[in-house]
Amino acid sequence: MDKALSGIRVIDMTHNQAGPACTQILGFLGAEVIKLEEPKGGDIARAQAGDSLFFLVLNANKRSLTLDLKKPEGKALFRQVIAKSDVLVENFGPGALDRLGLGYAALKALNPRLIYATIKGFGTHGPYAEFKSFEPIAQAMGGAMCITGFPDNPPTYVWPAIGDSGTGMHMTIGILAALQQRHATGRGQHVEVSMQDAVVNLIRISLRDHQRRGGVGPRTGNQLGQTVPGSTYPCAPGGPNDYVYIYAQQQMWPALARVLGQPELTHDPRFSTPEARWQNRAAFDPLLTAWTSARGKHEVMRLMGEAGVPCGACQDTAEVLADPHLKAREMIVELDYPPRGAFQTVGCPIKLSDSPATLSRPPLLGEHSEALLDELCGLSPAELQRLRGEGVI
Repeated sequence: MDKALSGIRVIDMTHNQAGPACTQILGFLGAEVIKLEEPKGGDIARAQAGDSLFFLVLNANKRSLTLDLKKPEGKALFRQVIAKSDVLVENFGPGALDRLGLGYAALKALNPRLIYATIKGFGTHGPYAEFKSFEPIAQAMGGAMCITGFPDNPPTYVWPAIGDSGTGMHMTIGILAALQQRHATGRGQHVEVSMQDAVVNLIRISLRDHQRRGGVGPRTGNQLGQTVPGSTYPCAPGGPNDYVYIYAQQQMWPALARVLGQPELTHDPRFSTPEARWQNRAAFDPLLTAWTSARGKHEVMRLMGEAGVPCGACQDTAEVLADPHLKAREMIVELDYPPRGAFQTVGCPIKLSDSPATLSRPPLLGEHSEALLDELCGLSPAELQRLRGEGVI
């Protein structure tokens, strides 16, 4: 095994973001990921802009197989592929695969070792099971929007895809757990993650706070608890993203005072304890703001970081794509996709010492159909040509 998941075959029947985010991670870790798509159009993300970057950033390290599952021959080939696979991941609308006769019970009978992974907006049981969902719906129903934003503004949608990619990462964990259990039992199982469930898991601390305070609390914007400093502060030259986030606990207070060039603040009774700083934040914040406003955000981050004070520049997307630290860690990488050319994407966030991830470009629609059907179903070139002519592949 040259990769952690070498020898694991994953059939990716997902589209949009939650499912593809899951299967791409499995591909990064060495699984053979076969993206099963309809012959006409494929993953709906492909149609967003011809060679949609939305599709490209979620489908590296995969091969594309096209099959029309509404045709008997396409469905028969699918069953042959599933019989030789380890994992199936799907995020179709409620009941879609059951109506095709390809639900968990049917495929378990065909391949008892199969891990059948289902991503749904609200899961397969419960009062909302038949409801459809997208990222903002999951955030709304999972409680994330009502804890995000400033007090006088409406509940706020957050752009990090905690409902989509967050669900995908939860599903990755579930699949890996099911694979591990299969080592002991020899049996596959049904793994399910709902988008609402994933968001609720990610806001657990806010649910703790609700119980501690005895009710719903106000939105607090960028302020983290009652820690001072524990918020964003403006930097030079004063653009819309020229901010840093500084969060200093009590043991870091002397170092912060030294960085500001005011070591005497360490013993100032207005600021010497966390409680005092919170009570006197109206006096302290202008001192810190005057210092940060005279410097660029990356300089502030460097000076604070070197002193041991947690601080992060609020980087815009251009700065993230150019970040030398992310590039050194192979988190921002460049791939080439024939219709578009070079593009930047996100690498594997999981770093394994014995099997570092390698990246291959996303597939063209149906690019590997002939090779895969030859390999898995033993079809001849003449049979493959006929199937393509009839629209089965």
